[in-house]
Amino acid sequence: MEGQWDLNRANFDGRWVGPSRWYQRSKDGVLDLGRPSEVIENTCYDISFFDDDTGLWDGSGLKFAHGGTARHPISSKIYNQSGHCWQFSGAGGQSSLQVVPGSKRFAHELNFFCGRSRSMLVLIWIEQEDSWRLDAISVVPFRCVRSTPTEPHRRVDGLPANQQLAELMGWHGVLEQLYPGDDGLPSAPVAAEPFAVENFQRQAITAAFSDGLICSVPEIIPERAFTLEVGCRVASDRFQQLSLIYDDEHRLHHWERRTYRR
Repeated sequence: MEGQWDLNRANFDGRWVGPSRWYQRSKDGVLDLGRPSEVIENTCYDISFFDDDTGLWDGSGLKFAHGGTARHPISSKIYNQSGHCWQFSGAGGQSSLQVVPGSKRFAHELNFFCGRSRSMLVLIWIEQEDSWRLDAISVVPFRCVRSTPTEPHRRVDGLPANQQLAELMGWHGVLEQLYPGDDGLPSAPVAAEPFAVENFQRQAITAAFSDGLICSVPEIIPERAFTLEVGCRVASDRFQQLSLIYDDEHRLHHWERRTYRR
């Protein structure tokens, strides 16, 4: 039966190359999301599969790995043992399952696929005294170099977040859900409410980046339940919205993916 491992293979198989743009909080405490504080050119995630069950993740141009490189064997037997990985068809990544005092980081990697493009956004909060503050965002407009690039220019690049969201008003879509620990496919698609800006722009920070990526997230993680919203206009007529829904105990309750079309 097809499940999370099979979606992982379908989504991520490729040699993905692009510039990593890091927006990091300065020593003065300022998080400038208008200009990257660091750019790592030619970041590469080379993900290959030897057969249906085994493969290799080979990365370079990595910010936090020793020497900027790392290699990890991957297999269906060990995939997602911690439950933090998630896959939809055309979207996938990994998420911290709970805000845990003393763990230092609360982080997420979200990827949106269209053809042989992979638009990745990373969110990192760090613990400071009694609160969790957004410390860094990274954006990588990956393209797979194993195939001829055929992806069109993302027209929305450079437009303000509010303008991008306003263009989506009234688009119709479908909703899928996935719960931590599920090994199978997400729930069957059902009709979603038409896109409304207020259902995406829920948090204090709403910002747009390259490749049609956009997010609405809290600068400080609230003490109550909260939702993180990340989306990507993967094509001129298609927008994916990923919602990460946390309960009052700061545990990830489930993921929701909405796919809107014009």
